[in-house]
Parts: sequence; structure tokens; C-alpha cells
Amino acid sequence: MNVEIQFTNKYDMIKRSIYYWSGIYRNPLQKRMSYKELSPVISINILNFNVFHQTERFHTTYHLFEDEEKFKLTNVMEFHFIEMPKLIKSWKEAKLDPWNDILARWLLMLGMVDHRNEKVYEGIYLELEELAMKDELLKKAFQNWEELSMTHEEYLAYESRLKHIMDEEAAKREAELRLQEVKEEAEKAIKEGREKGLEQGLEEGREQGREQGREEGRREGEKIGMENEKETIAHRLLETGINIEIVISSTKLPKEKVMEIQREIRE
Repeated sequence: MNVEIQFTNKYDMIKRSIYYWSGIYRNPLQKRMSYKELSPVISINILNFNVFHQTERFHTTYHLFEDEEKFKLTNVMEFHFIEMPKLIKSWKEAKLDPWNDILARWLLMLGMVDHRNEKVYEGIYLELEELAMKDELLKKAFQNWEELSMTHEEYLAYESRLKHIMDEEAAKREAELRLQEVKEEAEKAIKEGREKGLEQGLEEGREQGREQGREEGRREGEKIGMENEKETIAHRLLETGINIEIVISSTKLPKEKVMEIQREIRE
């Protein structure tokens, strides 16, 4: 790929393009290489002036073709000429559709500023700004362009705003992660409490040796398990710094029990 952007017409653009194309095509050939190993070269010329008066199209493409039957000689040579004045003219005449034409979209981004006349096409800016809300790549390019256009003071203010936004997003994400950890710990505590309570209840039931004893033991075990579960959850919540009133409300434990757990943690 050979991409050139020319601001001034030196009246030799076509020959210049062929010359540079030939060097890029030829130079990779080394000793013991076959001509088959030469890669196709595409030359793209973006011009701030008009070259071809035979057409009003801003983008024209060229290959080598047989004169009469028009079949292509080779695919190794391809030239693109993009004439920006014709692009702007087409835009002014409402002949462009940057919403559905990606090439037109990006070329308008490139042609939005006329440096020679110190002019910004406000209409292009507004249309692309709206488009950028649906095109992430264009949005990023827009942001970079605006950064490059800032004064030093404006850039420092922009950096400060960006840092503030990133800090807020980081804090929000940190809170989300912490809440997720608490939920996972609570689920783990619930599981452990249930298993412990069930095991204790079964053990007491087996010791009594009677069906009634096993049933009573199971019920008692479940009750103990639930209490253990609540205490485990309370312990984990207090360890993460959750307010004691919130822990009491969440676990339904007596305040005295929660305060006792808090004292054990501090000790």
C-alpha cells in the first residue's frame, strides 16, 4: 500500500504516483526470488485539488486493461485518486450519504478542515458528530482530532475532566466488585451453615436411636444450622465494614449477638 496526501498541485501527480508505485513493486525482488513472489501494490492518492476533468466523481480507480476487449492485464497494479474538492462539492450538493457510505464518512472527516483558508466546515462537523454516536471508530477519531485542536490550557482542562470521569467509573466498578464478593461470601456461608446444621441434627438423631429422635434431631439441626448461617453471614459482613444496624436488619439476629460477634472480630 502506498498512501499519499498532496495539498498542492505540482502538475505531475499521475507520473509521480506511477514512479513511486514502481519502486514499491520492484524493490522487494532479491536474488533467488521468483517474479511470482512480488506482491500487488495499491497506490492511494488523496489530493486537495482536482486532476481529472473528464468526471465529477471524487473517487476514481485505475488498472491495466486490453484496449479493445477491456479484460484486465494484471491485478498487481491498482491506483486510486481521491479529489477532495469534488468530495466537498458533492457534499454541498447533497449527493453524499456518509450514513451508509463508509469511505465518504472518513473522507469528510479528513476534509472537514480547510487549513489553507483557515476554515472548518461546520455542517460536516455537525453531521459527523451525530454519526460518531453510532460509530465507535469515528467517535475515537473525533476525540483525537479535538485533542489535537486544543490549546495547552484546553488540553489540561480536558485531561482533568477525563481523569475525574475515570476515577468515578473506577470507584463504581470497585463498589460492584465488593458487593459481588459479599454476595459470594454470603452464599458460601449459607451453604456451610446448612451443611453443618444438617450434620449436627443427623448426629443427634442417630444418638437417640429412635425415629422420633432423628426427626427432632433433624429439626433441631436445621434450627442450629440456620442460626449458624446467620452468625456466619453477620461475621463476614462485619469484617467487610458493613454498618452494624444493616447487619442486624439483614440477618435478623439480636443486637446483643451481633455486638458479641463484632467484639470477637476486634479481639
